[in-house]
Order: sequence, then structure tokens, then C-alpha cells
Amino acid sequence: MAYEKELDAAKKAASLAARLCQKVQKALLQSDVQSKSDKSPVTVADYGSQAVVSLVLERELNSEPFSLVAEEDSADLRKDGSQDILERITKLVNDTLATEDMLKAIDSSTSFAAPTLSTDDLLRAIDCGTSEGGPTGRHWVLDPIDGTKGFLRGDQYAVALGLLEEGKVVLGVLACPNLPLASIAGNNNNKSSSSDEIGCLFFATIGSGTYMQPLDSKSDPVKVQVSSVENPEEASFFESFEGAHSLHDLSSSIANKLGVKAPPVRIDSQAKYGALSRGDGAIYLRFPHKGYREKIWDHVAGAIVVTEAGGIVTDAAGKPLDFSKGKYLDLDTGIIVTNEKLMPLLLKAVRESIADQEKPSPL
Repeated sequence: MAYEKELDAAKKAASLAARLCQKVQKALLQSDVQSKSDKSPVTVADYGSQAVVSLVLERELNSEPFSLVAEEDSADLRKDGSQDILERITKLVNDTLATEDMLKAIDSSTSFAAPTLSTDDLLRAIDCGTSEGGPTGRHWVLDPIDGTKGFLRGDQYAVALGLLEEGKVVLGVLACPNLPLASIAGNNNNKSSSSDEIGCLFFATIGSGTYMQPLDSKSDPVKVQVSSVENPEEASFFESFEGAHSLHDLSSSIANKLGVKAPPVRIDSQAKYGALSRGDGAIYLRFPHKGYREKIWDHVAGAIVVTEAGGIVTDAAGKPLDFSKGKYLDLDTGIIVTNEKLMPLLLKAVRESIADQEKPSPL
């Protein structure tokens, strides 16, 4: 398989980061939440997850030049009064890596030495994620907790990790700790699982399809496909849980024009891309408020997970997403995702709904 070494490293990094996040979510304390300048909550798990991914990728791919475009930097953790939280994150990361190294040592009957990262090592690992990306070379792209508000609510979130090569997405991994293996929308055409198990790992490499496996077990991965629904009346659609992330009124108008009968499934994070890739729903609509600039880490991993499962991901004008311009996605109005059969109908409904909204209201 192409990118086999990189995929193994990415799966390990995202799974370990998700394990750290699960541990923190179970014991979420008020003091774990800091406030960033844009008011979105940043958690101990956010920083810890980014450090784990950075350290694991560096360790597994140590012979390669390493560029990581990621959401967080260590600025807030270097401020006065942050020492306690910094030490907590360092301990969490050490404990997470120690568990993995110990299991590996047991499997291979070798000696085990616990990792002893200092707080400075941790800050350096977090700041490995300050690359700007761009159209040349290789860039890993990470959202350490995509769906922070879902994480804080005990709901859906994802560790989302992708790889860009010359500006194109070639690999994506989504670790979704709270997403059931079974369908969340009732019309899954993959029949990939009837279990009550929670926690999914989705992964895709270019030209090789998309696979899903349980996050916490060694079960064989199953190949997944997007919904084959052709009649929009039978389609269900996903949108962001947070109204701030998507214009729910516009999505509702589009759904009405298509004749969609099912109510929207609103969940946080790129778990939506994962669920869509296995056919849980047929459409994903994301229309942020004016002035909002999409960041590449919110879509890189999810986009390839859906496209390799047979889906199409475009902006509202039907153009492919361009991840070669650095940290931001400058696109037309929003992002739409569906299967090949529904895309022409969806684009028409999107155009009409946007035109309706732009009409001057009668006096």
C-alpha cells in the first residue's frame, strides 16, 4: 500500500492522542479549560494530544523532514501562572507514551524504560506544529481535538490528522472516541457493525479506499463506502452542532428544496466526515457566518476519508477544496459533501437557496 509507513505512524499517533483525550474527558475539571483570545475553549487534552501526535510522528518517521501544521502553540502555557497546568499535561503525555512503550516491550520481550519528557520537551513538541504549510513539500496537518465544545459536553470530537504532498491530500486518519461503530443515522448501507461498541478509527490513503476499525481493539479494518442513495427524499444530512459554525437556516432551505424528509443530524467535529464515509447519512452541509475563514486542519483528514469512500467534497460553487494556500481555506460560501449521484441536485439547491437569501426583502 502507498504511504504504508506514514499511515502506520499516523494511526498510532492519532490513537494514542485519542487515548489521552478519553482519560481527560472522564475526569474533566473546570480548571482544565483555558480561554483563548477567540473565546474557544482550549483544554489540557488539546495540548496533550498535539504533543503526543508530534512526538510519535517524529519518533516513527525520524529519517524524514518534519513539517506539522496544527491548531495550538505553547504561548499560553509559557505565561505566568501556567506551571501547574503545564506539569499536568507533561505527566499525561509521559503516562500515555509509557503505556504504549510498556505494551510494546511486553510484546517483544524487551526491557522497558518509561519516557521522561520535561516541561521544556513538551513545549517544544507542541511548537513543532507551527508550520505554515503551503504548495510544496510534505506537511502533516493536525487538529488535536476537533470539536472542543463537543469534547467538553462529553459528546462527539475527533483527533484529525492528514498529510499533504505538494498541496494535495494523500492520507487522512480520524480517531473518533465517542462515535459508535454502528450507524448513527439509521440508513447505513455498509452494515459494517451491529455492535454497541463505541470508538472508531477511520483511515484513507490516496487511491486505496477508506477503512474503519474499532479504536480500542486489534479487529481487522473494514472497507467503507458512502451512501448510494439517489433520491434526495431518502437522504439524511449532517450539519454542525454549533450554530456559530454553520447557518442552520440556509441548510434547512437547501434540504427543503431537495425534498429531504429526515431532520438534520447535528454533531460536532470531523466525526461527521467519518460517519458520512460509511453511509450513515448522504449529505453534509457547512455554511459558516460571513467573515469566518475555514482552517485546513478542520477538513484535510475528513475530506480524503470521504473522497476515498466514493464521496465528493467541494465548496458551494462545486470547486474542489484547495489545501495548498497555507493554514486557511479561502472558498465560496461554504462546504458541501455528498455522493456522485446527488451532487448535481445538491449544487442546484445550494445555488437557489443562496440566491433566495441574497434577494432584497420586500418593503
